[in-house]
Amino acid sequence: MSDFEKAAENVKNLKATPSDADLLEIYGLYKQATVGDCNTDKPGFLDFKGKSKWEAWNGRKGMSQDDAKQAYVEKVAKMVEQYGL
Repeated sequence: MSDFEKAAENVKNLKATPSDADLLEIYGLYKQATVGDCNTDKPGFLDFKGKSKWEAWNGRKGMSQDDAKQAYVEKVAKMVEQYGL
């Protein structure tokens, strides 16, 4: 199992729910790491959750998938320290 896959599993097992900002950050990094640059249209004005997730992912545009994986692993490690497993 790679560090990235282990981090993805750790996120599911945190003792507490991370803040919305942390969740959006790891969502954007995960999508960039697994898919690459955002390839979907921006959600409508009233889809607040979808719009936030899209912006978190699209904000990573141009970041390599390897860099996104590394940033994801580092962010999850900080969250594990903060929230515990």
